[in-house]
Amino acid sequence: MTSPATASPVIDARDLRLTLGDGGAATEILRGIDLRVMPGETLALLGPSGSGKSSLMAVLTGLERASSGVLNVAGADFSKLDEDALALARRGRIGIVLQAFHLLPTMTAQENVATPMELAGEKTAWDRAGAELAAVGLAHRLTHYPTQLSGGEQQRVAIARALAPRPPLLFADEPTGNLDQSTGEAIIELLFARRKKTGATLVMITHDEDLAHRCDRIVRLADGLIVSDERVGAA
Repeated sequence: MTSPATASPVIDARDLRLTLGDGGAATEILRGIDLRVMPGETLALLGPSGSGKSSLMAVLTGLERASSGVLNVAGADFSKLDEDALALARRGRIGIVLQAFHLLPTMTAQENVATPMELAGEKTAWDRAGAELAAVGLAHRLTHYPTQLSGGEQQRVAIARALAPRPPLLFADEPTGNLDQSTGEAIIELLFARRKKTGATLVMITHDEDLAHRCDRIVRLADGLIVSDERVGAA
């Protein structure tokens, strides 16, 4: 989905840098990232292992603080927030889907989706969790625990959990990495369909060139730098 030229970017990163370690052991992971992402865009991050993809996603989602630079995410100045404030800023702004599902084993599917919203004070969390699970084809699995679900079903729960709060930003890090090919393809179809339905901006790490070309843009990284940024199509 292409946004109006007058819209403000949902991600605006300027000269983002991330250095881990101190003194002689310091390693520069991100070496000056400039990236603007408009509302509703789908963007694929590609690059070899060690290129900085996961580190960039960690900084953009507020899971890691940049060492320097300016970062505005969905109206919040992440570059000025400490770790506690970043955790609060993520709430309602960002949904994350990982290849490891990170479902709580002692909670049902509906509880896994509802609990983060309940902790954020959302009064309709239970109903929204049920509705989102139904939207990903799991209306008949609301009371099942993760161990009673297949890998594909667990990833559907994770997608529902990420999207139920209706965040403007959705991040996915190799979301089909733990799934077989046919299940992974179904999950990707679902992810793009739900993103389109909710209007979220999607930023996805992938090694799959075909999948990357389903996005509006492909951003390639190498050695902590963006080496290309091309517009390729629409999801």
